[in-house]
Amino acid sequence: MKYLITGGAGFIGSNLARQLLKNDNKVTIFDNLSRKGTELNIKNLLKDHKKNISFVKADIRNKSELEKNVVKNDIVFHLAGHVSITGSVKNPVEDFEVNALGSLNLLEVARKMKKPPLLIYSSTNKVYGHLTGIEMKETKTRYVFAKQENKRGVKENNLLDFYTPYGCSKGSADQYFIDYNRIFGIPTIVFRQSCIYGPQQFGVEDQGWVAWFLIACELHKSINIYGDGKQVRDILHVNDLISAYMLAIDKYTNKDEVYNIGGGLDFTYSIWQEFKELARKFTKYIPDASYSEWRPGDQKIYYSDNTKLLKRLGWKPKISPEDGVGDLYNWIIKNKDFLATIF
Repeated sequence: MKYLITGGAGFIGSNLARQLLKNDNKVTIFDNLSRKGTELNIKNLLKDHKKNISFVKADIRNKSELEKNVVKNDIVFHLAGHVSITGSVKNPVEDFEVNALGSLNLLEVARKMKKPPLLIYSSTNKVYGHLTGIEMKETKTRYVFAKQENKRGVKENNLLDFYTPYGCSKGSADQYFIDYNRIFGIPTIVFRQSCIYGPQQFGVEDQGWVAWFLIACELHKSINIYGDGKQVRDILHVNDLISAYMLAIDKYTNKDEVYNIGGGLDFTYSIWQEFKELARKFTKYIPDASYSEWRPGDQKIYYSDNTKLLKRLGWKPKISPEDGVGDLYNWIIKNKDFLATIF
């Protein structure tokens, strides 16, 4: 099979590319290398895989470059995009151009093809905004859902509530992928992803918090927490995400192909009050965190209800947080000298 990965030099994309190349597929990486660490990721990919991989340095806002490359492939993973909430507030126009218009460029290229490829879109839990209508309460170390009906997490039919420019741009693309399937018959799958982590993740304060906290600990950097540190997220190792991607392709039905995905209830942590205790199992240095105002649109609690994935695809996460964070930590130690040059 021939695969195109937009944002393929990023964290998820580079891990996905390695998995696909192991199975003798042909992979094209489409990336503008604008994020920290992407140049190292693509360098290592090209070094480790001498065949079946090609690299196109381009931006998804460049429709002509998309046209030249989409037509050559059977399946497209659309992972490229802006990922920062605070960045979207600072520059909402650029955020929209990349996340919404860039995605629309891809859909339009596919719409004009006689046989469009299957398009898989990496969406976000931020399309659910503040989780309007779901009651929460505060405990000593975390926020929890107040009602039993919400204990398993957020379902795909939860009210959409785009909040912040980032939520709006990603949510727009999310809905366009769904609608281009309904109206134009373009085969699409949408994954509304929670907190994904793993090797090759150059996390920063505003995005990729699991990796960033561990990197900051190892490099003795300061850690700033937006909010009170009790906000809850489910964490999912990137290899579990990739296994869901591949199952969704294998079992594609062209009907209601929208999935919430994350670690689920069993893999939840409050981002500092509880996660720092997991981090202590690996790193010797845990700094005292400073606290600042909540970010716009930040959810006090979010974790995915993975029931739909289990029922339709037979998928559930297999990599425990202890094993997964250990895998990430080993990568950080191996690349500590390089990380020190960019952080």
